[in-house]
Amino acid sequence: MKIGLYSISCSGVWFNDRPALTVEEFVDTAKKYGYDGVEIDLKRPHGSPIDLNSNRCKEIRDYVKSSGLEMSAVAANNNFASIVPEQIENELLMVKEQIRVAKELEAPVLRLFAAWRGITMKNGIATYETTAAHHTYYGALDYELRQSILSCLRECVGWAEEAGVVLALQNHHPLIDDYHDMLDFVSWVDSPWLKCCFDAPCCGWTEEKQSSEYISTAVKEVGSLQVLSHANAEFVEQPDGSIEMISFDPHIQPVLTNYPAFVKASKEIGYSGYLNYEFCHMPFQHGKVLGYTNYIENQIRLAQLYFRRLIEA
Repeated sequence: MKIGLYSISCSGVWFNDRPALTVEEFVDTAKKYGYDGVEIDLKRPHGSPIDLNSNRCKEIRDYVKSSGLEMSAVAANNNFASIVPEQIENELLMVKEQIRVAKELEAPVLRLFAAWRGITMKNGIATYETTAAHHTYYGALDYELRQSILSCLRECVGWAEEAGVVLALQNHHPLIDDYHDMLDFVSWVDSPWLKCCFDAPCCGWTEEKQSSEYISTAVKEVGSLQVLSHANAEFVEQPDGSIEMISFDPHIQPVLTNYPAFVKASKEIGYSGYLNYEFCHMPFQHGKVLGYTNYIENQIRLAQLYFRRLIEA
């Protein structure tokens, strides 16, 4: 199993103490802290198809290779849960362009959502709260939204096959409540070009969903369909050099993600793909909103050490 760094951590949406890192600075950061590869978020400032023509894709691709890293994946932030035709066509067009970018970057995998509310910026830092509070499906029924998602995924796998890029559906809310929903969509599409991005945090932060038994069963049921995974966590380093995971918000994350069980089960099924770290939430600790230079960069350092030790144990 390899460890990658996802560029959302350095994109400037979760900090305002400095500008977003450039793609090259992000790659340098991944190399500096010992990661094996990188995953680029395909929206501004790092990877929007609006900005990435063939020449720019070649520049990024060559820079990653010259740094001795792999392009582990790229990530879409799409929303296929709509009954508004214009919205769906816009989403499909973006994903088609992201498949083009993935091919030109030589990224083997494009991560997809089934549905996504997006973010808004408040006081210079991203939040999920506004979109969650105001999101609307325009009265659509659950089965109608799932049919919309299914139709879009079926169209996307055709473009993916032409480009030679595997699509990886993530077990991420909304509409995907657990990994069984992810597996349902993949089985309904029934294409070798749509597989799974299975993330342990997305199982849910409850004692049941983070139990070793539940995590192990989930990993085994996803099995060979798993081609990508993400890790979102915070850590503290003890005086003896050991690294412990902490909750980034006890109200949101009352139970820690059971990464030891996840890594153990992934090794048992022979998963050799990437586990990509993402710092993807507001860095709020001890009543303060922290920044990149005084918090997130060190979390990137600690995450690589934590997961490397788990994998090598």
